Amino acid sequence: MSDLPVRFRRLWDEIAPVGRDAGSGGYLRYALTEPELRLREWFRDQADRRGMPVTGDGNGNLFAWWGDPVAGDAVLTGSHFDSVPHGGAYDGPLGIVSAFLAVDELRAAGAAPVRPVVVAAFVEEEGARFGVPCLGSRLLTGQIAVDRAAGLRDAAGVSFAEALGERPAGGDAGLLGRFAAFVELHVEQGRALVDAGAPVAVASMIWPHGRWRFDFDGEGNHAGTTRMADRRDPMLTYAFTVLAANKEARLRDAHATIGRVAVAPNATNAIPSSVTGWLDARAAEPETLRGLVEAVQAKAAERARRDGTALTCTEESTTPPVAFDAKLADRLAGLLDAPVLPTGAGHDAGVLAAHLPTAMLFVRNPSGVSHSPAESATDADCAAGVTALVRVLEELACR
Repeated sequence: MSDLPVRFRRLWDEIAPVGRDAGSGGYLRYALTEPELRLREWFRDQADRRGMPVTGDGNGNLFAWWGDPVAGDAVLTGSHFDSVPHGGAYDGPLGIVSAFLAVDELRAAGAAPVRPVVVAAFVEEEGARFGVPCLGSRLLTGQIAVDRAAGLRDAAGVSFAEALGERPAGGDAGLLGRFAAFVELHVEQGRALVDAGAPVAVASMIWPHGRWRFDFDGEGNHAGTTRMADRRDPMLTYAFTVLAANKEARLRDAHATIGRVAVAPNATNAIPSSVTGWLDARAAEPETLRGLVEAVQAKAAERARRDGTALTCTEESTTPPVAFDAKLADRLAGLLDAPVLPTGAGHDAGVLAAHLPTAMLFVRNPSGVSHSPAESATDADCAAGVTALVRVLEELACR
């Protein structure tokens, strides 16, 4: 019997405690904060142990090279370290740990890549600190302006450029041109593989999705002395909008979530002066997504008029539908005898897919839960994911 599950667990345990919150059991690994910086040092150490030089792109993304960094035609793999607040352990880091183990497996088997294999750690994939998901890959591919990215600020007012320690470099066509393909291994963020009884799947597409900020402004006042008829309470407008988003998404078989809110002055005995909520919306088709967001905006605006409040809606990020390279997906599905699944979750692979042939592998998540401490995967399934990645890298880089 292979000892790969044991070796996976040994390597996984090196990073498992980093950034874990003792209260929730989830992780606080915001991009470029102390826990994520520790993981980036771990990345460099793992690369150094394997004789893989590490390069950066000036945007916070790291690349560990097995082979000549300037040779070109490289096969890129990896994922990200950062987490959503109190998120699960596997979302992101699984792809990096698996990539290093895949390199170990290939070397142990005497494989001789004819193309470089590169392990990547992308920065700020979740967008939990600076608000824009897949920020590192968007910068690398030129999909976000450098000035905008540099000026993004976290809740404490620290800019991305300040956290990075330099102005981001932006798009790098020369670096992108050295990659022939990207394969990202990721824990499944759902339970399709549980239902299918399979440990690994290949992704077919990513739903279009985006984030919109709803700012509701009213009149702050005393909770005990202000008559109900005299109130201009933005919390009422906000609450109605949450319910409207839920209803409109269900009508369209889409997804809508308002999971983040900011209130001022945030006092128990004060009517809020302002409320801000962030809408995450996703759908199988762009037209459905557009119709969903427009319907929520219209209902929120109508309710604001009735409540005597003001509404401003700002699109913070949108990602069009991503159909992964069909030939590559079919090739990998046949190679692995694995099911092919769509996903509603965004990934760096979705950004890079517009620039080079890209595929994703999913590893079974028995809980079906993600962005939560309940996210999980067995060591045996993670080992199966590593084995699948080995076969993919052997197919793409060694032949």
